[in-house]
Amino acid sequence: MLGIMTADGGTQTMTIAILPCAEGRLTLNLSPWPDLSAEDFFQLCAANPDLRLERTAEGEIVIMAPAGGASSNRNFNIVVALAAWTQEDGTGVGFDSSAGFQLSDGAVLGPDAAWVRRERLSALSADQRERFLPLAPDFVIELRSPSDRPRDLETKMAAYAANGVRLGWLIDPFAHTITVYRPGKDPELLRAPERITGDPELPGFVLELAGIWRDPRAT
Repeated sequence: MLGIMTADGGTQTMTIAILPCAEGRLTLNLSPWPDLSAEDFFQLCAANPDLRLERTAEGEIVIMAPAGGASSNRNFNIVVALAAWTQEDGTGVGFDSSAGFQLSDGAVLGPDAAWVRRERLSALSADQRERFLPLAPDFVIELRSPSDRPRDLETKMAAYAANGVRLGWLIDPFAHTITVYRPGKDPELLRAPERITGDPELPGFVLELAGIWRDPRAT
């Protein structure tokens, strides 16, 4: 069931079927509610906790498919590595894929992993920190899953860079590539690296990639 918050404070529900999609993404047509505000979208997500939703700058609502076991394991390894460095470094805060970030172009996106400098979070109110964070992360990671179209992820990474993300990694475990994004620079393609470092934006952060390239069944 999909819940939509109505103008009088009630909730209108509709049933939608989420089916496998050859195009790798499912978008939701909300034409009866063309001016969905950031608060409306937050309430929409809150009313549908079983769905992972994103909103593009153009107002499209994208329903993200649940991750398969192998993709979930890869993302777990990434988040654990980022969390360990974050705790040791102490200058920022890490986030997993459940966090939503409201970008300056109106998009609300949830990277697979993210990191934000602590002083930027401190500038937000307690209420802002409990909702979609109204800022672009300093660092994001997107991990391609079998249902993701590469061009959709490339568009998403370019949007991150355009909205102020200082460093972004698009990890493709099937092609064994990482594309590095920085504002004002062309994406840099790395082929089958053994590890990647976050320097200079995240000094000392190293992500070992053997566990990302390897099938989890082999561990």
